[in-house]
Amino acid sequence: MSMAFIGVPLIVFMIFVAPLWLILHYRSKRRTGAGLSGPEMEQLQELVAKAETMQKRVATLEKILDAEVPEWRQR
Repeated sequence: MSMAFIGVPLIVFMIFVAPLWLILHYRSKRRTGAGLSGPEMEQLQELVAKAETMQKRVATLEKILDAEVPEWRQR
């Protein structure tokens, strides 16, 4: 009686739940390992362009400050 109490759920788990669990697990791993999607890649490219623009602006502002206030970096 006690063997059937543990054995039947264990067999059901091994036949139905475990394979489904493994399939879903590895399918989700494959999706996350695939990389960025199209919209994510576009957004990344936009952010890179904005960062480059900001970097140029900061460099320009630093040149202006260097010309007008030479000691601004020591403050």
